[in-house]
Amino acid sequence: MSNPSPLSAASYAARINFVIELAERLHAYGTTAQRLEGAISAVAQQLRLECEPWSNPTGMILTFSDPQRPPGDSDTTRVIRLPPGENDLYRLAETDRIAEDVVAGRLGLAEAHAQMSALDRPPTWRSRAMQVLGYCLAATAIAGVLRLPWLDICVAGANGLLIGLFVQVSEAQPRFKEPLEAVAAMFAASVTLLVAAYVAPLNQNTVIIASLIVLLPGMALTNAVNELTSQHLVSGTARFAGALTTVLKLAIGTVIALYLAEMIGLDAQVRASRPQPEWVEWAALALASFAFAVLFRANRRDYPKVMAAAASGYLISRFGGQAFGSPAGIFLAALVLTAAGNAYARWWNRPGAILRVPGIIMLVPGSASLRGFLTLIQQQDVDAGQAALLAVLNILLALVAGLLFGNLLLPARRNL
Repeated sequence: MSNPSPLSAASYAARINFVIELAERLHAYGTTAQRLEGAISAVAQQLRLECEPWSNPTGMILTFSDPQRPPGDSDTTRVIRLPPGENDLYRLAETDRIAEDVVAGRLGLAEAHAQMSALDRPPTWRSRAMQVLGYCLAATAIAGVLRLPWLDICVAGANGLLIGLFVQVSEAQPRFKEPLEAVAAMFAASVTLLVAAYVAPLNQNTVIIASLIVLLPGMALTNAVNELTSQHLVSGTARFAGALTTVLKLAIGTVIALYLAEMIGLDAQVRASRPQPEWVEWAALALASFAFAVLFRANRRDYPKVMAAAASGYLISRFGGQAFGSPAGIFLAALVLTAAGNAYARWWNRPGAILRVPGIIMLVPGSASLRGFLTLIQQQDVDAGQAALLAVLNILLALVAGLLFGNLLLPARRNL
């Protein structure tokens, strides 16, 4: 194998193009603004570039200059429009590895571009089937964690499977992406109402929320507040608005199904029952951890770490909540998982997101936000809706506090 060309031999334009491609990929793989900008600035400095990045959920502005030339002689600005990113732990880890190899001189820019391009191979039928299965398993597992009756669990799993198919259709038909959440919520609510009317009573809202759990923007809400606290005000505000819009679309789809059922006289029976023994919750937690490893597209070798992080976040928040109260449990879980992610990045030289993202996924307030909207709309009771939405705020505050103090407890040496 030939030795890579030293960075000193790479042209100014080639170094800029590498940083731009790196930034685009980090954005596409779900990196928050503060971590993306920090990573890009660090790599640009190693490539002897001055870079001023500005990132938001739907685009970036990157301004470059050559520190060896007079100010203004080499200024280059790129404005890049991008769709909102999605968490992809495998591609994030591979992109991070490639960047590290370039900075360390183990990989030339041409080889780095080739390896990054290899990540863009289209998904196989097997990977698509695994994603659909992931949606089904996640909905089933969340219903199990909540100890719902077996029929409720089966309905949530069937809805999750249907939603997974909708997501695959939206990837093939871009026009379907915009109404995806509303359509998915309408179908999931309709199936739930039909079963409750003609088969047996269900925990109606809880089954709907468990079905939609993967579409809920709890992670986006958390990232938005995290960006706001780190003074990335534009990105945080835009991400927060996007998350609220997603919740609104899910609520709209659900309400349409409820109104249609009322118009045709469908008498859905509602019950409040959590009859399952404790072992069902533990089995469902293991299943949920596996489902999130699939949905976050982790490398197979990282599945044990991702699953352990997801389960640990839930267990710490649960037992910490029993001892000190629910907000304290969420704070403690977020603190521990953030510090663990930073430690993993520091000592294993891999992205801390492999532990941090799945670790907080079962803490995020997406389900509480949707429940708040549904309560407000169904009961037409502002006080009940405000109480539910206040619970969302409490979860967000505890979660972001845990992220902040986790970074303070063990600072990250790496931005990812």
